[in-house]
Amino acid sequence: MQQQLVPPWLENLLRTAFFSVCRTHGAAARSECNMFCLECNGDAFCFYCRSSRHKDHQVIQIRRSSYHDVVRVSEIEKVLNINGVQTYVINSARVLFINERPQPKSGKAVSHICEICGRSLLDALRFCSLGCKVVGIKRNGNTSFMLEEISSSSTRIGEEELREGSQQDIYPPTPPSTSSTRRRKGIPHRAPFGS
Repeated sequence: MQQQLVPPWLENLLRTAFFSVCRTHGAAARSECNMFCLECNGDAFCFYCRSSRHKDHQVIQIRRSSYHDVVRVSEIEKVLNINGVQTYVINSARVLFINERPQPKSGKAVSHICEICGRSLLDALRFCSLGCKVVGIKRNGNTSFMLEEISSSSTRIGEEELREGSQQDIYPPTPPSTSSTRRRKGIPHRAPFGS
């Protein structure tokens, strides 16, 4: 049953070490191994390996945030149901963490925590990462990564977002006003101390 709830490539993704230098293309720029092929289910590879060996495959790019591996929600939600996993906006992109990020217990009362590692969460969700969701599935089996599990309500939300998005395309955004913002130029001058 658990095999059906967790895609076969996901556990390998969780174990994969990213951001090493590619053995084949080490001398080239962009040779860090930050790609993962969902079809080959092998090791991480670089931009150039993708062009030559994984050209027509389904590939996701892994990124770094504060020494932790993340993946963009826009990439991963095409292949996984990520319901219940906390997402974050980093550098204007919505991402989620691949592996758990335990944090030291603080004395503060936190309203939302990860069911697996106890990390505090921003929203009322169950998991802080894909790795914690895998552990949760293996323990309880009451959630899934399979896309069929996404409810029709989320489909309705997606349709509403599409309608809103098409409206936004019709009306161009208002450019920011530059007249009201004052920028200080040069080094600030302070009054001399005493006389």
